[in-house]
Formats: sequence, C-alpha cells, structure tokens
Amino acid sequence: MVDVRLPDALSLAIAAEIGAGSLTARAGALSDAYRARRPSSSAVTETGDVAAYLTTRLPATYAAVTRALDEAISRTEDFAPRSLLDAGAGPGTASWAAAQRLAELERITLLDHNRALLDMAGRLAAGSPFPALAGARRVSGSLSAPPADIRAELVICAYALTELADGAAIAAALALWEQCDGLFVIVEPGRPRDYERLMAVRAALFEAGARIVAPCPHEQPCPLPPGDWCHFAVRLPRSRAHRQAKAGTLGYEDEKLSYLAVARPGVSARPVAARVIRPPSVKKFEVALALCTEEGLEGRAVPRREPAAFKAAKKLEWGDPLG
Repeated sequence: MVDVRLPDALSLAIAAEIGAGSLTARAGALSDAYRARRPSSSAVTETGDVAAYLTTRLPATYAAVTRALDEAISRTEDFAPRSLLDAGAGPGTASWAAAQRLAELERITLLDHNRALLDMAGRLAAGSPFPALAGARRVSGSLSAPPADIRAELVICAYALTELADGAAIAAALALWEQCDGLFVIVEPGRPRDYERLMAVRAALFEAGARIVAPCPHEQPCPLPPGDWCHFAVRLPRSRAHRQAKAGTLGYEDEKLSYLAVARPGVSARPVAARVIRPPSVKKFEVALALCTEEGLEGRAVPRREPAAFKAAKKLEWGDPLG
C-alpha cells in the first residue's frame, strides 16, 4: 500500500497549534459529525474542534490528495501549473500536498466558507517553505459560486463535495470546472454514497467537455455492478497525538478514497490502459488481478510459468496503473 507522510514543516506547524491538551473527546465528536455527514461549518467551530481536525483529519486528507494528485500528474505530459485553486480548502491541506509536488506553483488561492479553518490555513501556511503557499490568498465563499476573478490551471476539490446535497454537488463541480484552465482533481471519501455521486459529477463534466485523466481507462459509464464502488487506499503514519486522540494502538491508519481527475482538451494526458481496482491476490502459482480496462472489467491471472510477468505482477498494488 502507498505510504504518505506529512512534510516536516506542516507537522511542526500543527504541533505548535494543538498544544498538549487531550483531544479525545473532540476527536470523537468530530468523527461522529463526519459520519453523520454534517458540514464542516457546524462540525468545526471552536478552537478544540480545529485542533482535533488538524490532528486526525488533516493527515488523512493530505495522504488522499497526494495519492490522487500523483496519479493525475503522472498521466499528463509537460503539465506544470503555476496557479492553484484549492476549493473547500479547510486548513489548506490540498495546497500543502500540491506545493510539495509542484515546485512551479506561483499563485495559490484558498476558497472555503469556514472562517475558523481559513484562519488556521493562514497560520499553517506562514511556516511553509513554499513561497506560493506562504503568500496564498484566502477567500471566504461558496463552492457553488466561486468568485469570477479566480481562475487556475490546477483546481483541487478535496472532501468538500461530500458536504453538499446531491444536486448541489454537481452544480459546484461544474462551477469549479468553469474556473479551471487545465486539470481538475476531485477527491472524496471512499464510500458507496460518495462514489455514486462522483460518477454523476463525472458524467456532467464529460458533458461539459472534460476529458478523463485518472483513474478510469475510459470515458464510458462505470462498469461496476450496482452496490459496488471504485475506491483506493493510502496509508499514513499516526503521530503520538493522533493515536491518543483516536485512542488507537496502531502506528498507522489506512484512508479510503475515491477520486477523479479530468482536464481541458489543451492538456496532453495519457489515460491508463488498465487499473488495478482490488488488492491483488498473490498465490503460489499465480497473481490474480481485478482490472478496469478500456473494454470494461477483467479478471487476469498471471502465472508463475511466465517469470518476468509474474515478478512484475507481484509488485502491483491496489490502484496501480497498467500501461
């Protein structure tokens, strides 16, 4: 499984913000709020809520965005965005992931309706080694009606559409697409409900002229049967504060995500020929792969009697591309 660690500068900034108090009760309340799909505007309102978010949710969101952004950028050719719109930015998590990955960024805009999280974004960004992030513009506003003067070559919307009603999610995605001059990356929780909505957003974006970049190998309707959903996972280390807040014993956490990356026709992209959509099953005499391909779903067995292919298949992980 892909491992993602927070950059040291962000870890230090978070540690300075959360202090030494216990976050267990706040973290539990925050988890309950997100499971109930309450928006961040009501779930994160006080200093303790923000500290719990930084400790438990920010690392998972950072890891998920990093995984999705890496997959998207790897499928583009010579895409070097200088501007980023972080839509539903919260404390600026996606902006940190993008700044870490894209050294050419010169201008970052953080858009969110939650003033407490936007203020925190400013404090965290102040300690960033990335000039674009340290000088990021913070804008209080709605995803469904972003200010018209905000345009960016890269738009990221992470764990934000999930807070909106079904119709509003599609409208917000289309509004953000209008602000996008290049690549649009959406990251959502890896749950059936969010994946179904993401597929509706995907169809609307294709209708608006978007072209697939990742993770899909095609632009046809998703071939998975009803009740199934396409999602992936990323592993992140838990800090001591993270373990204490969640009353956990494991030194890591696995975050499930669904994502979609689409681009304007002017962005040169190479969609994959196939993608591994389940954890590979490594057996004594074969590796069994569940794939989504250009032609649809495929189960593929790679036998040991084909040594090179077998060795390569053993290295594949859930979510990896083929071709």
